[in-house]
Amino acid sequence: MTLPSPDSTAPPPEHPPAEGFSPPLRPEAESIEGSLIQEVWEAGFGRENLIGLWVGEGDLPTPGFICEAAIASLRAGNTYYTPKRGLPELRESLAVYHNRLLDTALAPENITVTASGMSSVMLCMQTLVRPGDRVAIISPIWPNVVQAVKVAGGQPVEVGLDAKPEGGFALNLQKLARILENERPRALFIATPGNPTGWMMESEEMEEVLALCREYGIWLLADEVYHRFTYDRPVAPSFLSLAQPDDALIAIHSFSKAWAMTGWRIGWMVHPAGLGNILGRLIEYSTSGGQTFLQAGALTAIREGEDFVAEMVERCREGSEIVYQGLSDLERVRIARPQASFYNFFAIDGMRDSLAFCKELLEETGVGLAPGAAFGSTGEGFVRLCFASSPARLSEAMERIRPLLK
Repeated sequence: MTLPSPDSTAPPPEHPPAEGFSPPLRPEAESIEGSLIQEVWEAGFGRENLIGLWVGEGDLPTPGFICEAAIASLRAGNTYYTPKRGLPELRESLAVYHNRLLDTALAPENITVTASGMSSVMLCMQTLVRPGDRVAIISPIWPNVVQAVKVAGGQPVEVGLDAKPEGGFALNLQKLARILENERPRALFIATPGNPTGWMMESEEMEEVLALCREYGIWLLADEVYHRFTYDRPVAPSFLSLAQPDDALIAIHSFSKAWAMTGWRIGWMVHPAGLGNILGRLIEYSTSGGQTFLQAGALTAIREGEDFVAEMVERCREGSEIVYQGLSDLERVRIARPQASFYNFFAIDGMRDSLAFCKELLEETGVGLAPGAAFGSTGEGFVRLCFASSPARLSEAMERIRPLLK
């Protein structure tokens, strides 16, 4: 664009910009909400002797054998563009991984590697959600899911889990059926095992949910990122084990949790084969594909990481018990052992503002927890604690917070 010279005789604009004017933005971008988890997290920046149990990651670094595979790939010069949907050998290994664990019959055509589990969520919304479309979401839920629906122009519809009097959660299938019938959403989003709740669906419930989705012709988006973190069986029940090849089902997975790779930002999606080309095009216009050397590390994680996964799950099993034993005797606390995942989402009697409570807890004790209000309207009155940490760290956290919970 050519700008007029200072002595130009061109007339001034008909509507000169007002002072402080900025160009208009999409309403969906302007109205996006900040994370309450992030708000508490930032309040703890720079604090000494901090025990942060607020975000969804453990305190173990990525194991060395995974890092070494990435380093070797990098040193070998694997720094060029990759196939948009992931390295063929990684997609093949992920199909084998699911087939071994879940007795499925997946092929590489059913797999797309993504730039994190969150990227998979956004790809789902970009693929399916039109402006004004409703998306039913089982809640309490990780807040990023709700915001992803809004960014796409959709309308999230919460379907709250029922909180049990003794602690823990349950899905009311009759309530879900009513909401699907009345709201007619474009998709249903379910995280099982759940973040933040630790709730896990059984196969019988999954069969009923699949039947509802087929009846109403809606997509089922299943966040199964925590499917290895179970404490009464080797792996969580999966919609993939029950679905037919033509079912409108997308399962979301990530390397972040079971292999301690949160900072690597690699995930994957399992989907009908016919969706692959569309997902590849969307990836082309967002990230243009993942890094070769990081995918080499992910490939090694899938092929050689079972011992580490078992160690990680056992560590979380011990952490879960430390938290339960540390808080279950307090009269104000309503807590249960979570069925799965590495979170405990417990209620505190008399707490009306979970954000204020978590900030106070941080200030008084140096322990960071996530406010339940971050996870939707059904989350207020609760706080989330991530127990994917060492026994010593968790025991210290329990000693610090007990006085404020009595």
